[in-house]
Amino acid sequence: MSADERKILAHRQHVNYFMRFLNVLPSSLSSHDTTRVTIAYFSVAGLDVLGSISSLPEDLRNRIINWLYRLQVFPDNETGDMSACGFQGSSTVNIDLNSDNKHYRCGHLAMTYTGLCILLTLGDDLSRLNRKAIIDGVRALQTEEGNFSATLSGCESDMRFVYCAACISYMLNDWSGFNIKRATDYIIKSIGYDFGIAQCPELESHGGTTFCALATLSLTNQLDQLTEKQIEGLKRWLILRQIDGFQGRPNKPVDTCYSFWVGASLKILDALQLSNYDLNKSYVFETQDCVAGGFSKWPDTCTDPMHTYLGLAGLSLIGQTGLLEIVPTLNITKRAHQHLKTLHEQWLHEVI
Repeated sequence: MSADERKILAHRQHVNYFMRFLNVLPSSLSSHDTTRVTIAYFSVAGLDVLGSISSLPEDLRNRIINWLYRLQVFPDNETGDMSACGFQGSSTVNIDLNSDNKHYRCGHLAMTYTGLCILLTLGDDLSRLNRKAIIDGVRALQTEEGNFSATLSGCESDMRFVYCAACISYMLNDWSGFNIKRATDYIIKSIGYDFGIAQCPELESHGGTTFCALATLSLTNQLDQLTEKQIEGLKRWLILRQIDGFQGRPNKPVDTCYSFWVGASLKILDALQLSNYDLNKSYVFETQDCVAGGFSKWPDTCTDPMHTYLGLAGLSLIGQTGLLEIVPTLNITKRAHQHLKTLHEQWLHEVI
């Protein structure tokens, strides 16, 4: 890539790149078949941050929305149990509801979060959601320690899913399934000696989970539970993650996605301006494919939808021309967030 190409956002190529992933799942991503919703999220959100959501034909937009609603898990018809409700990641894991295996069909917090993001980005009114069932599904996944499991069928429980549960509760404007105090205590216990935040208490600090923790504290209005020493320590730990781009942990290579995870964390703490925007931008553009579109985690490696979207989101945070503004806590555009606020107002009037 020439020096001039490193300074230009290949806007058209990135739009075409995301459109391809919305139509065909390449063989290179076949192992991610059960999490197709996340791939759709990166693609739809990517088109949105590029200001090109209108590139989606109405027919394709409707097909995506209808596909997502088919992945919604509803309460058990016999018992009324809502503990498994939410969104699945793919129709691949659909189970015949009349079979003895129907208990394996359950929602997944990350798929529910990203599914809601897609629906909001596409302008859906969320009227087909069983909001109460989804919140009950969230409630069933919070552990005694305060974190969340991803799914009832057995899975990891850590900071990633605390964040997903917080986003779901915020987007549905219902915190009845989220014990804020317990989750806040869990986050504070996960702050390391270096002031970074880990997946779980006593593990290594990590840029991605530091974002999940800070975004959760912001969404729940609990940032004031951090001491001044903790906040200043977090800022220092995050700033030290910048080499040219950002790394996720000390002594690790820089990676495009951390331009968002670390950049958004600094934005939440009102400290992104302490970073070097030019070095960050230069690194992200080094990973850009100007011919086929997309960004990779490292220069001269294969692109993928996740790093492409997060690279664009990271560039949006630092004011890259041609990109829409990102709301860092939810990782959707301000445009999509405004649609969400309109829905919240409508729901409030419905209650009144």
